Amino acid sequence: MGKGFFQVPTAINEPVKSYAPGSPEREAVLAQYKVYYNSQTEVPLYIGSEEIRSGATQPMSPPHDHQHQLGHYHTAEKKHVEQAIASNLEARKSWAALPWEQRAAIFLKAAELIAGPYRAKINAATMLAQSKTVHQAEIDSACELIDFLRFNVEFMSQIYEEQPDSAEGIWNRVEYRPLEGFIYAITPFNFTAIAGNLPASAALMGNVVVWKPSDSQVFSANVIMQVFKEAGVPDGVINMVMGDPVMITETLLASPDFSGIHFTGSTHVFKSLWQQIGNNIHHYKTYPRIVGETGGKDFIIAHPSAKPQQVATAITRGAFEFQGQKCSAASRVYLPKSTADEILALVKQDVESFNAPGSPEDLSNFITAVIHEGAFDKLASYIDRAKADADAEIVVGGTYDKSVGYFIAPTVILTTTPNYVTMETELFGPVVTVYVYEDADWSETLKLVDSTSEYALTGAVMAADRYAITEATTALQNCAGNFYINDKPTGAVVGQQPFGGARASGTNDKAGSAQNLLRWVSPRLIKETLVSPEDYRYPFLG
Repeated sequence: MGKGFFQVPTAINEPVKSYAPGSPEREAVLAQYKVYYNSQTEVPLYIGSEEIRSGATQPMSPPHDHQHQLGHYHTAEKKHVEQAIASNLEARKSWAALPWEQRAAIFLKAAELIAGPYRAKINAATMLAQSKTVHQAEIDSACELIDFLRFNVEFMSQIYEEQPDSAEGIWNRVEYRPLEGFIYAITPFNFTAIAGNLPASAALMGNVVVWKPSDSQVFSANVIMQVFKEAGVPDGVINMVMGDPVMITETLLASPDFSGIHFTGSTHVFKSLWQQIGNNIHHYKTYPRIVGETGGKDFIIAHPSAKPQQVATAITRGAFEFQGQKCSAASRVYLPKSTADEILALVKQDVESFNAPGSPEDLSNFITAVIHEGAFDKLASYIDRAKADADAEIVVGGTYDKSVGYFIAPTVILTTTPNYVTMETELFGPVVTVYVYEDADWSETLKLVDSTSEYALTGAVMAADRYAITEATTALQNCAGNFYINDKPTGAVVGQQPFGGARASGTNDKAGSAQNLLRWVSPRLIKETLVSPEDYRYPFLG
């Protein structure tokens, strides 16, 4: 820094726009949607100062209109991945040495660009690439990404401010160095905000990053790169590559300069990455940081004292927003026998009030498409199984159609078996399974909730009885990194509810908090003795 102790702007959560009929933001996003839909977008590899068009391309199509092409993206060969590493390491020389307030200014500018001139672009891109409704796109790709960028700058300043005490004649200080080498960021399809935050948070702390977005999110990832470039992220600091994930990963993890992975995706893939890193450990210059947020089998448990309408709304929103394609989505529900019929009737009423699944361009749609054919086929198979199994029944939904888009109707399965397959398996779609317990078995059911799943990401208790809430909060302390009382188990807000889970759900490094940023620095303690001793003898020697 050198020239002052700088205070960054106080971070506040970006207000969510309404997109109500007649509003300017509604008109702007629909106009941009049409521009993108009727254009052909070519997404290059971003490596250093180059936009590389390899010639090996893959198409991009909206999940709700899969025969329509939005354009194509270029895929990397091994030489391109190696070029990305070399570009990172060259850029690091200047980036790691840049005063922190200069890095802060870049990402604060990125936030303002998204809040202003890029808002309609990034929302429309997310609506098309990931089939999000405008509301889901707004709270994700605009507001949450803005929040990540702003709050991370504030968290960074707080980290740098944390300094040790100094004794008489000594000045102790800590500098928070970026990691030595490069970071590998792997991001999922379902949140544009996560796609932007994973490379940006590491870069903010002075690191350089090779970023591989999901194949299903490249269209909106391209807008993120455009924002980063306009905001002033220097060439080579964040390089974006797409292509064969096995080849890209093996190439990056084989480098002795690999220093960390920032991951959001499946548990299986994360465990595989951890194993690969372990196998290569003797090859690295430093112990790599491994940060991951993975799967979930998230729950709602309702106590007999809970209001049925509130429970029903938590299920409807928690299970079906963005077609249940959130790692935090409610996918298993435990209802007391005394109110279960009423709650299920209210959920059925909610679902039957939805339009049929359709395009997010129609802003009256609450449900659109799942991300791709593989997801569709998996979900359809579990729905068919529930129709055939004696210990399960479909309460509402249960239909699907992929002739135009990958449309799965919101589906509620009722099972008489607490360990039924859809109570335990992560489905990642608009399917929620309900088990009804005897009211007297509340405490035993809490044990069931805790032991049913390998995951521990999010969960919610619905109750009016404070003793029941306290009991659930204690009994379920290890099975949800984010625990909600009288709310759906989704919708964490940056700066308010740091997000992450444990067990098979990840390393619980809490995106949207200073805890996550601390993973991307290697502190160095500097002790300066102001007047050095000149005699080796201590007083005890006489």
